[in-house]
Amino acid sequence: MAAALLACLLALPGCALLPSTDPARADASGERPAPAPQRSDTARDAPTASAFDLRVECDDAELRTLVERHAELLRYRAITDLDEAELARLLVLAERDVRQLLATEGYFSPVVKLRRDGTRGARPTVVIAIEPGAPTTVARVDIGFEGQIASDDDADAVAQRRAIVDGWSLDQGRRFTQQRWSDAKTDALRALVARRYPRGRIAYSLADVDAAGGRAHLHLRLDSGPLFRLGPAQVQGAQRYPPELAERLSWLRPGQVYDQKQLVDAQQRLTGSGYYDSAYLSIDPEGDAAAVPVSFTVTEARRHKVQLGVGYSTDAGPRLTLEHRDNRAFASSWRSQTRLNLNRKTPLLQAELTSLPDAGGWRWGALARYQQQDDGLLNTLSRTLRIGRSRIEATYDRNVYLNYEHASVTGSATRTVPDALLGDGAALSAGYAWTGRHFDRLPLPTRGWGLGLDASAGLTTVGARRPFARLTAHWLGIVPLAGGASRLALRAEGGAVIADRRARLPGSHLFRTGGDTTVRGYGWRRIGMPVGQGLVGPGRYLALGSVEWQRPILQDRWPGLLEHSLFIDVGSVANRADRLRPHWGVGTGLRMITPVGPMQLDIAYGLKSKEIRLHMTVGLVF
Repeated sequence: MAAALLACLLALPGCALLPSTDPARADASGERPAPAPQRSDTARDAPTASAFDLRVECDDAELRTLVERHAELLRYRAITDLDEAELARLLVLAERDVRQLLATEGYFSPVVKLRRDGTRGARPTVVIAIEPGAPTTVARVDIGFEGQIASDDDADAVAQRRAIVDGWSLDQGRRFTQQRWSDAKTDALRALVARRYPRGRIAYSLADVDAAGGRAHLHLRLDSGPLFRLGPAQVQGAQRYPPELAERLSWLRPGQVYDQKQLVDAQQRLTGSGYYDSAYLSIDPEGDAAAVPVSFTVTEARRHKVQLGVGYSTDAGPRLTLEHRDNRAFASSWRSQTRLNLNRKTPLLQAELTSLPDAGGWRWGALARYQQQDDGLLNTLSRTLRIGRSRIEATYDRNVYLNYEHASVTGSATRTVPDALLGDGAALSAGYAWTGRHFDRLPLPTRGWGLGLDASAGLTTVGARRPFARLTAHWLGIVPLAGGASRLALRAEGGAVIADRRARLPGSHLFRTGGDTTVRGYGWRRIGMPVGQGLVGPGRYLALGSVEWQRPILQDRWPGLLEHSLFIDVGSVANRADRLRPHWGVGTGLRMITPVGPMQLDIAYGLKSKEIRLHMTVGLVF
């Protein structure tokens, strides 16, 4: 009975126990999977009553564990009535299986000995003694290309070929294993089909292993197929909003070269636009390569959304926010957004109307805002009306606008403002704003830079009408250090208003600084023009700078969660550029990484204010 059962079990494993070609060559070729992953539960499923015990003797702990968990011999422990002859036959077959297991880890010339220990009549112990020998290492890697990528001299194609070769993970000198060989091929194919060539495939692969010499020669040929360009959009699920809206918000254009990341980014833009709850974009790799249709499958968001929020900042204190959005305001295609912000220092009421983007990505917008800014010294009440056109793209934003601003400045609480009401005025202006972003990722960049510019010109409308021009610029650079283990955040900002000194410009067109996101160690808007009685008014020139060192901490306990920072901030405001005087702030802080950006808690000392202040911010400040 035992013999019959044994014969059946021996037939089940198939080619794992039957004679075959050189096992080293078969495993190394990558044409059949490594046996280990298919037997991952063998050791845990060992029977309560077993025919024999198993002991593996090997100096390498990883190889010992591999054999203990995945040796085919473990399958036969359930046959409790094995006789000596049947056990001896199993040991012969088990040696070949152990060699195949070791070959998957790059050991093609091991010394494997199996023996039976124990007294006759007692349950035996099968001992597998292993001397793995030297591992096989990669001696040469040959990666070639077929299809359009092989002959394309386009700079992107050349860069993609170079990136695939440079990104090969199983480099010369590394130990060869079946898993590493499989992973390296998969990664190379992913890099090929991710951009330009979604029909790419592995045309040929071979790992030629010299078991005696311990060397492996790897050969890989990638067939790209044709270059793919995007064709027309096919939108499914559009009911409430126009079908063309999904395509315009995606920033994908017919004729654009296929890029999988751009499709994923477009999905995120659609779901973040407020018009869609979900979006899935795809192409058919078997479609027309010259103009492959892009399939949009969307689930539309509700027309109305009301959002209530609470927050806190060290500049303005507790905050309550109420927002309402109507994606089809007044039964039109325009969107309205109304926001009420209640806090102690900067209460705000704002209403905004925006159109759907046109075929070129431009949209109209109109805004009305009523805001108070009470910094404890001066109280500025501003009314703003703005109309313009804007275009938002992956890397650049542009905005052309016409703006009217009226500001009334009074003393805060019982303070009396000097006769010259600083920032009490009104102006009509036309301007152009441009923003460029070149960060590796948002809202948590680890390298890159961003630059914003704003230029406007106009006339004051209170008192004598006087012309003016206003220029502002801000820049943020993220520089990785020590191979990316830490980084520097460099920030600079400048502004200038060119006008007659008698021009009554609104306070929002002038400059004051200090606080959580500008110069830490100083109160909010406390850096400006001293005008007596302890009051600080706005000035016409602004200069800011900051250097911050950020490094991860406690990575063993909370990987990717916490960072420590050291920083130096400096800023100044004046009515003449040659009278700018620095206000320094130094400090340290703790950053907690969240999905919406870093939450930062800083403690800073102002060298001029001689105060220690606590500052808290959330999100990327740019």
